[in-house]
Amino acid sequence: MSDRAVSETSEQDGLGVPDGFQRLWMPHRMAYIKGENRAVGSQQGEGCPFCRIPTLSDEDGLIAARGRLVFTVLNLYPYNAGHLMVVPYRHVADYTDLDVAETAELAEHTKRAMTALRAASGAQGFNIGMNMGSVSGAGIAAHLHQHVVPRWGGDTNFMPVVGQTRVLPQLLRDTRVMVADAWPS
Repeated sequence: MSDRAVSETSEQDGLGVPDGFQRLWMPHRMAYIKGENRAVGSQQGEGCPFCRIPTLSDEDGLIAARGRLVFTVLNLYPYNAGHLMVVPYRHVADYTDLDVAETAELAEHTKRAMTALRAASGAQGFNIGMNMGSVSGAGIAAHLHQHVVPRWGGDTNFMPVVGQTRVLPQLLRDTRVMVADAWPS
């Protein structure tokens, strides 16, 4: 039996024998998988990361920009490099709970996030949206947040599709500086 056949058989048997492939390890994802920093049913206050983040420095909170009613922060568990979230300071769960001023500033921050990501990283497109409620996939359902995910041609290659692994080319702190520096005034 060839080494490859032995490796494939061992993997199928769950023995965990090294198979000669290089692996990309993402241990920080385990915190997400285990549900750390999630506040699905949390109330306003210490239990909600989106209520806590604005009390931190921009560097420690990974905040790219602050507005009067909303702030824009990097996602700790990004789908793509530069994945931002626009979050109201006020602890609300549903988009319909925002007042007119919050809705307007959330929209304006979304536009500025797109402008900054285009300038900083040459983003060619975006996925923008909200998951309303835990049944729709919201990791932090108790505090509304809008995702702004930059996209590039070919960014969905074999790694996320087959390997179920995302390759991020930059540390989050470095990405925060890059986006903050490109943030339009």
